[in-house]
Amino acid sequence: MNTYRKSDAHAPPDFFAVEAAGLDWLRAAKAVAVPRVVSVGDDHIELERIDHGPWTPKVDERFGRELARLHAAGAPTFGGDNATAFIGPLPMPNEPRAVWPSFYAEQRIIPFLPAIPSEHRAPFEHVIARIDELAGPPEPPARIHGDLWRGNVLSDPGGTPWAIDPAAHGGHRETDLAMMRLFGGFGLHSFAAYDEAFPVADGWEDRIALHQLHPLLVHATLYGGTYVESAIAAAGRYA
Repeated sequence: MNTYRKSDAHAPPDFFAVEAAGLDWLRAAKAVAVPRVVSVGDDHIELERIDHGPWTPKVDERFGRELARLHAAGAPTFGGDNATAFIGPLPMPNEPRAVWPSFYAEQRIIPFLPAIPSEHRAPFEHVIARIDELAGPPEPPARIHGDLWRGNVLSDPGGTPWAIDPAAHGGHRETDLAMMRLFGGFGLHSFAAYDEAFPVADGWEDRIALHQLHPLLVHATLYGGTYVESAIAAAGRYA
């Protein structure tokens, strides 16, 4: 088996161990293909190497169906076993919670608000105050990838989609779907196949910007600039 090694001598404690655990947890659902973890240490993770193939409409559709099965596999709680997870290089709180709205406000919005100038935080405070109202119908925890932009889903030469580099946790399935729409790269086939297999709740379109707040705040933290403006605009939709 060919392997791929990622290493970082300055990685935070447990950074690669958390990634390995997330990959194993997603793979256990037997829904979406996930690379096997060969070895993991404080400064590295070694994974099964995936050869790249084209992202075709057929792959796009297949991924939508398989993502629906992954989400339906569920999770014991919102959050996870580790008190801290990572999205990209950033740590994020991940303590278990019984309900999604407070989990999202307390562990996905508030910790990243320092990226927003204090004079522009009012829309976010409004979202936090209204989170129970904005969240839509209650749903059980889904088994989500957590960082589902197109760069974290590969197609191999045989047309199998593979999920990589997760921020896996128990979350709201609309979070993955919203991030898929944020940066593009997934086609209509994927969303149609998902909705056929596991229909989303009514009013989902009105909640897309809500679920995009977290990745936008993450990018505002990392890169500033227009991501700050985009996060403010997304929060402003609920003012």
